[in-house]
Amino acid sequence: MTRKIKAATSRGHDEATLESLCKDPEFAVEYLNGVLEDGSEEELMVALRRVAEAFGGIPKLADKTKLNPTTLYRTLSRKGNPEIRSMTAMLRAMGLRLAVRPL
Repeated sequence: MTRKIKAATSRGHDEATLESLCKDPEFAVEYLNGVLEDGSEEELMVALRRVAEAFGGIPKLADKTKLNPTTLYRTLSRKGNPEIRSMTAMLRAMGLRLAVRPL
């Protein structure tokens, strides 16, 4: 008699991170602040893109910010370099804002 073994389904790290970002805006804030403190510019762009995906994706973000989706994809790539105006618009559309804190 052969038994069928059901493969365990597991979530990847990225999928779990996206789910956490989507469910908990405070986690998104801490996630981005952590990258700002310890990460590179490339890592910040990747983190912003993950948060954007968690908050509905680039097309939804583009619609909310009135920015071109292609430009947003490029801006949030590893080599992206957003203007402060674009960064502020993206964060605002996700219910976040840029802030400065003392060390």
